[in-house]
Amino acid sequence: MALRQRTRTAVLTPAAPPRLTGGHRTDAYVEIGSLTKVLTGTALDRLAADGVLSPDDPVERWLDAPRGTGITLRHLAEHTSGLPRLPPLFLPRRDPYRRFDAAALRSLVGRLDTLATTAPGTAEEYSNFGYAVLGAALAAAAGEPYEQVVQRRVLDPLGIQEMTARPPAERRLTGTSRWGRPRAPWATDGAVLPAGGYWATLPAVAELVRGLLVDQVLGPPALTWRQNGALIWHNGGTRDAQVFAGLHRENRTWVVVHCLDAGPDEADRAGVRLLRDGKADAGR
Repeated sequence: MALRQRTRTAVLTPAAPPRLTGGHRTDAYVEIGSLTKVLTGTALDRLAADGVLSPDDPVERWLDAPRGTGITLRHLAEHTSGLPRLPPLFLPRRDPYRRFDAAALRSLVGRLDTLATTAPGTAEEYSNFGYAVLGAALAAAAGEPYEQVVQRRVLDPLGIQEMTARPPAERRLTGTSRWGRPRAPWATDGAVLPAGGYWATLPAVAELVRGLLVDQVLGPPALTWRQNGALIWHNGGTRDAQVFAGLHRENRTWVVVHCLDAGPDEADRAGVRLLRDGKADAGR
């Protein structure tokens, strides 16, 4: 008989000490999945503010893509490029991104005109593939690797140290198998990195939320952030980890929820509930 997994949850708010269950830890690095897109979108804004590029640049200005696709950096950031959610490759279930390396991305960029499923700017389709393309374009525009762009343009100005694509192995907290053994994470430090490959300690995620949403140290929130009424937020998920980070703009309270081995959308539901109920502020 399979052993039942126990969800590990961490909740960080401005009004109370971290709330940890199931052995979750705040000193460990955990996967933050698509919350990485916030780093990519903010880097886009900072490069634009410095005059390096424009969000309305066509992708072929920076990458070897066919002319006339109509896809801009803004489309990629807003998920309106028309590109599919995942790179159109054979993606093995055991580790879907291991084969998505720089060479595979270059090959796909060379035929972007045949890969879009809708005309750019006409519909929203969440696209990890699109953010992989965006990250490559930012690196080309800046003339340095994507990770260095993020470090210099986002993390260093915010004073964030414990957020990286390659955390020390001994400090990683990962999901577990049905028998309770640690599972190897997916390989997300290749071409898909700008879409979902970063790891962080949860205090570092809280610093990101405070710096970008509360104090707006780097200017207004980037295009990447999602908005619903008074809530501005982003989430992320891998096979084993979920994260939700957001701000209630009216009462200026924020929350970070991270779950390991949880059910679908568990972090999202908890984070939205805390913000809408005001419990992130009250500390209940």
